Amino acid sequence: MENKLYKAVILDLDGTLIDSMSIWRRVDQEFLGKRGIRVPQDLFAHLPHGNSYIQTAQYFKDRFNLTDSVEDIMNEWTQTVCWHYENDIALKAGVDEVIRWLEAKNIKIGMGTSNSYDLAVAALKQHSLLPYFQTIITGCMELRGKPFPDIYLKAAEEIDVIPRQCIVIEDTLSGIKAAKNAGMHAIAIYDEDSDEHRQEIISASDYYALDYEQVHNYLKEIIK
Repeated sequence: MENKLYKAVILDLDGTLIDSMSIWRRVDQEFLGKRGIRVPQDLFAHLPHGNSYIQTAQYFKDRFNLTDSVEDIMNEWTQTVCWHYENDIALKAGVDEVIRWLEAKNIKIGMGTSNSYDLAVAALKQHSLLPYFQTIITGCMELRGKPFPDIYLKAAEEIDVIPRQCIVIEDTLSGIKAAKNAGMHAIAIYDEDSDEHRQEIISASDYYALDYEQVHNYLKEIIK
């Protein structure tokens, strides 16, 4: 009888699967600039617990006293970056090989991201990876954002795997905390945008990797 310790891998999107964080910095500048607002240095310092797409849009609305609705803010962000997600955002080097290896090992694959569903699908389609993902749970759903565990717990529920048999691959401290709060095994992958929290990420994760070659070698050790 099959008795695998781990039966699923759930990946974050931005900074984990794709190199997209620099685009979002430009979005902040463009979005606020159109409204005559300079991007403050502490833009996300006061973001409440949870960083889903919906929660971040609400945060912008409240912090900058915007008349836009939360839905309109999310739609504007999505329209601004959609072309890039469909055409030119690069995969992290080696991640596609890891995904194909996981499928060959009959490991279920899911996504848990704070981003929107449309952008997640666009990015996966661009790199011909959408068929590998059995579920995509996103920040435009009515779930508490990371570091709450809701997104990862929902992904596990959708693919019918109990949390302790799930591995999460994440790049941010809030994402690693979400995975651990969900009772999952957390692998951290280096991303430049998360470098200021590097030591905290290392401490909070079960394994820290600089690249997907290291991730792949580690997965080979723990997935039999």
